[in-house]
Amino acid sequence: MKFKYLLAASVVSTASAMVAAPAAAQSTGSVDFDDSVIIVSGARTTGVGGVDMPNTPKAKQVLGEEIIRRQRPGQTVNDIVNLVPGVSFQNNDPWGSSGGSFTIRGFDDSRISQTLDGLPLNDSGNYALYTNQQVDPEVLESISVNLGMTDVDSPTASAVGGTINIRTREPADEFGVTMTLTAGDIFAEGNNANYDRSRLYGRGFVMIDTGDITGMGTKAFASASFTRYNNPFNNYGVVEKQQYNGRIWQDIGDNGDFVAIAGHYNQNRNNFFGSVPLRVDPDFEPGSGFTNRFPATKEERFYEINYPCTVEGPTPGTAGSDNNCGAEFDRRFNPSNTGNIRGSSRFTLADGLILTVDPSYQYVKANGGGDEELLEGTRDVGGVDMTGFIGGRYYFGRDLNGDGDTLDEVTGHDPSQTRTRRFGVIANLAYEINDDHRVRLSYTYDDANHRQTGQTSVALANGEIADVFPINNPLATADGFVLNKRDRQSYATLHKVAGEYRGRFFDDFTAVLGLSVPFYKRDLNQFCYTTSASGFLDCVGGVSAAYEAANPYVTDPNTGEVISGSAPPQSREYNYDKLLPNVGFTYEFGDASFFGNYGKGLSVPGTDELYDSIYFPDVESARPVAETTDSFDLGLRFQNGDLQAQLVGWYTRYNNRRATAYDPILDETITRNLGVVDKYGIDASVAYSPTPNTLLYVFGSLNESEIRDNVQLDAGEFAQTAGKRESGAPTFTVGARGQYNFGPAELGVQVKHTGKRYVNDENLPRDPQGFVGESVGFPATVDSYTLVDIDLRVRLGEYFNGRDAAVQFNITNLFDELYVGGFGGGLTSGDLPFVQMGPPRAASVSLILGY
Repeated sequence: MKFKYLLAASVVSTASAMVAAPAAAQSTGSVDFDDSVIIVSGARTTGVGGVDMPNTPKAKQVLGEEIIRRQRPGQTVNDIVNLVPGVSFQNNDPWGSSGGSFTIRGFDDSRISQTLDGLPLNDSGNYALYTNQQVDPEVLESISVNLGMTDVDSPTASAVGGTINIRTREPADEFGVTMTLTAGDIFAEGNNANYDRSRLYGRGFVMIDTGDITGMGTKAFASASFTRYNNPFNNYGVVEKQQYNGRIWQDIGDNGDFVAIAGHYNQNRNNFFGSVPLRVDPDFEPGSGFTNRFPATKEERFYEINYPCTVEGPTPGTAGSDNNCGAEFDRRFNPSNTGNIRGSSRFTLADGLILTVDPSYQYVKANGGGDEELLEGTRDVGGVDMTGFIGGRYYFGRDLNGDGDTLDEVTGHDPSQTRTRRFGVIANLAYEINDDHRVRLSYTYDDANHRQTGQTSVALANGEIADVFPINNPLATADGFVLNKRDRQSYATLHKVAGEYRGRFFDDFTAVLGLSVPFYKRDLNQFCYTTSASGFLDCVGGVSAAYEAANPYVTDPNTGEVISGSAPPQSREYNYDKLLPNVGFTYEFGDASFFGNYGKGLSVPGTDELYDSIYFPDVESARPVAETTDSFDLGLRFQNGDLQAQLVGWYTRYNNRRATAYDPILDETITRNLGVVDKYGIDASVAYSPTPNTLLYVFGSLNESEIRDNVQLDAGEFAQTAGKRESGAPTFTVGARGQYNFGPAELGVQVKHTGKRYVNDENLPRDPQGFVGESVGFPATVDSYTLVDIDLRVRLGEYFNGRDAAVQFNITNLFDELYVGGFGGGLTSGDLPFVQMGPPRAASVSLILGY
C-alpha cells in the first residue's frame, strides 16, 4: 500500500474506502496469504477513519495512518493501541520514551508477541517488552492487534495472549521531505509548587523519500529523530532518545514481487522514576508531604530527591562508609542501545506459487540498576579470605578509592547488564490451488545469544555514574577477575514448521485449518553458584574448591530436595515442543459475517525461572513446565463503506499460569504458578462515518478470570486464591473517539475509562493491624480512572512545491486525573506491590511540514 500523505484533507474519505490495504499480519508471507484470500473472496474493506476490522476468523483490529498521525508525535505505539478493545496500557510519562505496561484480555506484555515487520521485539530471555524503545510512528503504515491469537509463523516463544504487529511504510514513489518539530510541557496541579524546574518536552523528526530513482521501482526513505525532556515528576533525571530508520525497496516486475531491506537504531538514556509502594496511611493529613507511598493529592505527584549530594570522601587509615548519596530509586539509570536489520521479499516462482522470505538480525545492549556498596576487604568463607559477590555483597580485596587502605565501603553502581545478538528468518511457500483454495508451508527460525552480567563501577564524587554502561570499563578484584553479581550465558533457539489451508465454499463460507509445531531449546550456562530456589547467587570468578568446601551441595537422593549448600556452576539444556492447531471460519451474509476461531498457545518459561531451577538437581520434577492455552473466539462482524462493527465473545483455559512480580528495590523477579485459570470476556467496537468529515468510534471490553485452586507457598501453607480473579488487569474498559473535519482544521477527542484492578491474587486488602510495626495497608483494588485526550490539526496551506504544512495540538489527561498506573500485582495480601504513578496532564504543539 502506498504511503498516505500525512496531511490528507480529510481523515475519513469515501474514496479511500475503495482502496485495498494489507491485512497487517506480522510477516510478508502472512500478509500475502491473508490478502490473497480476502481479496479473492471480495470481503476486503479498508478502515473507517483509520480503524479496520478485517474479515478474518481471528478477532483482529488494525489502526491505520489516520489514527496514528493524530496521536502526539513521538508517542509509543503501545499507547496508540490503547484504542483497541481488550487492550489496557499505562504509560509511565505523557511523552512515550520512559516505558509503560499493558495487558490484552488480561495477559501481560510478556505473553504478547510484538513484532516489527516480522521481527520479534520481546526480550529473548524473559519476553518483556520495552515500550520506550519502539519505532517512530511517522514511519509506520499500520498497527495490527490479534486478540488472543497469533499467526502460524509467529517467531515468538510466548504469545498466549495475542500479538501486536507493526508494519513499516513502503517508500514513496516521489521525492519528498517530512519534518516534525514538537514542544510540550506538563500543565498539572502541583507542578513546580515547591521548586522551579522546567519539564519542557522537545522533539525533532525528519524523513526523506528518494522517490523512484531508477525508473524501475527502486526507492528508499531515511529518517532521524531526537527527543529530550526532564523527568516529569521529580528534581532529577533527563530522558534523551535518538532514533534512525530507513528502508530500501526494489519492485520486481509488476505483479507485487519485491525485495526490501530496512534498518533501525534506537538509543535511550533515562532513569527509573515514579514507582512507589501502594501504601495507604489512615493517619494521613493533607499537606503532610510525600512519604514513600502513593500520593494522596495531585501536588504529591511532584517530589524532590536527595540531589545534588556528595559521597563520603576517602580518608587514609579510616574505614569509610557509603552515605547513600545517589542511592535513590529515581537515580537508577536505564540505558539501552538497540538496533536491527530487517529483510522482506516476495517472489513468484510459477503461476500461483509464491515464496516469501524475511531474514533479520538485531542487537541489544541495555541495563538497569543503581547504587550499591562496594567493599575493599575480603569475605571469610570457611576460614579462607575470598573476593567476589558473596551473600549479596561485593568484596574486591583491594583499594578502590585511592586512599591507600582496604578498609572502606565505597559508593558504586551495579546495574544488571544484558547483551543480545539475535538472528531470525521467516519463510513461506504458498500455492494457490484455484481462486477459492490456497495452502502454505512455513519455516521460522529464531536464535538469540543472550549474555547477562552485572559489572560494577565506582561512583563519582556527586553520586553519578561515569559511564552508564559499567561493562565498558568494569572493576576487577585483587584476584584478577571482573566481579559480577550475575554471570550467565544462554542460547534461545526456535525451529518452527507450520502449514495452513484456506478454502472458500458456497461463496459465503471460508474455512481455515492451521497447524504449527515449534521446537524450543534453551541452553543455559550458569557461571556462579546458586544459593537458593529464588535464584540468589554467589559469584567468585568461576569454580572454587575453597568455596565448595565451605558450602557443600547436599541433596536427598530419594526426593532431590536440597538439604544444604550451593549448586555449583553448570550448564543445562531444556527443550519444549507442542502441536499447536489453529482452526477458524467466517460465514458471510450480506454486509455481515459470523466468525469463530480456536487456537492452542504455548509460552516457554523465561530464563530467570530456568536459571532458578538450577538450584535443584537436574530431575524432571525440577524442570519448569510451559504454559499452554486453549482459546476460543466467537463473533459477529458488520462491514460496509461507512460502518464497521465487531462483537466477540472469548474464552481461554490457561494451564500452568505463571505470574511474575518485579521488586524494584531488590531488583528481582519472583515467579509463581497459579495452576489453571479460566479467562473469558467480551470485546466490542464500532467505527462509523455518518458524513465524509465525521468519525465516531466506540469500543469496550469485559474481562473476567477465575483461579481454580489455592496456590502453595510453603509446606502446608497456601495462598487463598481459589475462585479469585487475577491481579493487575482491569475488570472492564470502555472508550470512544470522535473526529470532525471542518475546513482547514480537524478536531479529535478520545476518552478511555479503565475499571478497577485487583492488587493481589487473593483479592484481599492489606490490614495494617495484621503486620507488626506497620501503620499502613492497601485496598483490595485500585480505583478506576478516566483519561480524556484532545488533538487538533490546523492545515496552514502549501509549504513547498505542492506539499502542505500544518500545526497540531495534543493534550493528554485533559482533566489531570490522579490514578495508579502500571503494576504487576502480587500473590497474597502480605505482598506490598510497587505501582507507577499515572502521568499528569501535558500539552504539546507540533509543526508538521510534509507531503
